[in-house]
Amino acid sequence: MDKQTEKKYNYWQWRTLITLMIGYALYYFVRKHFSVVMPALEAELGISKIQLGIFLTMNGIIYGISRFVNGFLADRFSRRKLMTLGLVLSAVTNLAICFSPSMNSFMNVLDTEGKATMTLVYIIGTLWVLNGYFQGMGVPPCISLMCHWIRPSELATKQSIWNASHSIGAGLISVICGFLLKHYGYSAWQLCFAVPAAIALVGAAALFFTLKDTPSSVGLPEIEDMDKDGKSENKTTETSLADNMSGKSFKSFVNRMVFANPFIWILAVSNFCIYVVRFTILDWGATFLTQYKDMEISTAGTVVAASELVGGIAGMLLAGWFTDRFMKSRAHRTCFICTVGATLSFFLFWKSPAGMPWLSAIFICLSSFFIYGPQALLGTSASQQATKHACATANGILGIFGYASTAISGVTFGYLADRFGWDSVFLVSVIIGLVGAAVVALMWKAPADGYAKAEKVMAEISESEQ
Repeated sequence: MDKQTEKKYNYWQWRTLITLMIGYALYYFVRKHFSVVMPALEAELGISKIQLGIFLTMNGIIYGISRFVNGFLADRFSRRKLMTLGLVLSAVTNLAICFSPSMNSFMNVLDTEGKATMTLVYIIGTLWVLNGYFQGMGVPPCISLMCHWIRPSELATKQSIWNASHSIGAGLISVICGFLLKHYGYSAWQLCFAVPAAIALVGAAALFFTLKDTPSSVGLPEIEDMDKDGKSENKTTETSLADNMSGKSFKSFVNRMVFANPFIWILAVSNFCIYVVRFTILDWGATFLTQYKDMEISTAGTVVAASELVGGIAGMLLAGWFTDRFMKSRAHRTCFICTVGATLSFFLFWKSPAGMPWLSAIFICLSSFFIYGPQALLGTSASQQATKHACATANGILGIFGYASTAISGVTFGYLADRFGWDSVFLVSVIIGLVGAAVVALMWKAPADGYAKAEKVMAEISESEQ
């Protein structure tokens, strides 16, 4: 590849990556603000914690299903349009929640005290569950676009960089909504839906005009034709065939590369396990730090935040770099190492003395440091094994398994903590972490990607159609 083409390719690759980071951070603007505004919804509208909990649970379930459905769509249709549409619909849904109390002029949504009637509860709940589906239109296009624009030999590093958009978006919107509620009071809760929605709509327009679906759409060769040495594992001459497969042929290809691919199911089970440990810390961290390790609530909150922002982002970026630099882009190997590290760190946290809060904080941060490696790289490995032609579908399966883990980390762990104490929760978490490590270890000798397999599959499909 000549220098001019290389320069143009690097420009478009980084333009795409930065745009995806900003775009997905904006998805979090119209999703992760809900936890900040929940106290205001409870105080101003009288919506109960149980009702809010139902909203969150249903939102998560629909989100997981949407990730899978839109994964298939992202592998087949325009990623740029799908991502833009999802952000627009999510923003519109947030605006609908913002103005829902205004319906009181023609529908009984507020009682005489200004609290929400069950009608308004159902309306807000339905809209928030619907928002879960629209939110599921964000990740699949991002995954697919990165696989089209980034060489597999660089994917672990650069997808880890993109993954930081989760923390960036959640952190920024928490600050914005916290500022609005602090300065204007809980009565200004509607601003926490209107402001993020307005920002997201502007961002959606930028996404539509900034992103391009493939290198060929801007006159560049596809990534598998750009390797200077021509010897990459992902080298294939079947790209045009894959891009032009009929609906029946494409389904056959996806079945072979995803649904009948044991590597995808190994990664999915491992993803379930690592998400159990992740959500245990994220959802229960402040609680067990205060109840089991005798920390002050303010200190516990700071520790959990530090574990997510500092430990999580650092671990994610380092794991991506380590994979491409030392593991020859075999992300599954890094996932095994990190899963063992996360499980060991959580075990040491469990066994650390209650009177040493600094030691507990170190082990919790170390747990997050190791957790966010596989949290990002299991998806990267699925993308590599399924190839760019089916990567979003493969990640959709991982998404379902990941969010299904809340059945363990949520209600099951709540029950265990109430009946048997936190020791039982920590024991089950450690066992599940070990299971996750053992499962992903089955892939240790697997190739870095599935492009060689995909070439054979596409050739067989082509022959069968002749």
